[in-house]
Parts: sequence; structure tokens; C-alpha cells
Amino acid sequence: MGLEIQNLESGKRKAIMLTGEYQHNMDVKGRVTIPSKFREDLGDKFFICKGLDGCLFVLSSEQWKGFVAKLSALPMSQAKGVQRYFFSGAEEVEPDKQGRILVPQTLREHAGLEKDVTVIGTAVRAEIWDRQRWSDYNGAQTDENIEETMTLLDF
Repeated sequence: MGLEIQNLESGKRKAIMLTGEYQHNMDVKGRVTIPSKFREDLGDKFFICKGLDGCLFVLSSEQWKGFVAKLSALPMSQAKGVQRYFFSGAEEVEPDKQGRILVPQTLREHAGLEKDVTVIGTAVRAEIWDRQRWSDYNGAQTDENIEETMTLLDF
């Protein structure tokens, strides 16, 4: 069971479910492997941009178009900071034959990527983390934080 996203051009809906955690090494050229099961859902080309908490977001083209449309619908006075944050370093990428994408230098710097990276699925998007930063982030999560959010979901 996946979450459905709609292709804005064709109108067709597609289920996507990005889950799992994968350890990879970034090569000296700044290329990172995107897991094959993620590439199936993300498509032949997709977008990477600055994320929150020091990671990078990886979004399918359909998700990206929807995200752009939502942000563009907001008044400029409210959206300009968010638009600048996400769009200034965003890049459309296409994996090579080995499933690697080139992460631009500005995005590598944002996420602190040097060599050891973790690629995770968060249901509707993938995220690329520096391995140590991901470990630190997870270590800072508490049962109480998670339970509080789960309560909001009546779960």
C-alpha cells in the first residue's frame, strides 16, 4: 500500500512508498547511489533540494511539480523565504547506469556530505543524510517525542 500522487500532465495517479535505510559511499566526484527500489518510484529523472534538519530531499518529478504549485499559490510575502530556500539549490537529476546521481557542491555542503551517506525513505520522499548526522538525529529522538506525534494521529 503506497501513498498516491497525481501526475499533473497525464492526470494519472501513481502509488509510491519509499521505505528503508541504505548505507552508501559518495565518490570523489560527488556521486551517490540511489537504491533501485527508490528509483522505481522516483522515475527516470527526479529532483534533489535542500531538506530540513540538515539533509537533502529527493522528490519525484510529479511531487516536485505539486510542491512548486503549492508554494507558488501562496502570496509572495509569505512564501519568498521558503521558495528561496528550496528552489535556489534544487537540481533535476538523472541516475547513471549504476544508479548514481551527481549531488551539486552547494547541496553537499548544506547536508555536510563528504563520504559516508545514508539514504532513507520517508514514505513520500527519500532523504540523503551524512551518516553521522543521521545517527545523531536518530539518537536525539525520544519515545516521548514519537508518542506525542502518534497521539495526534490517534495511533
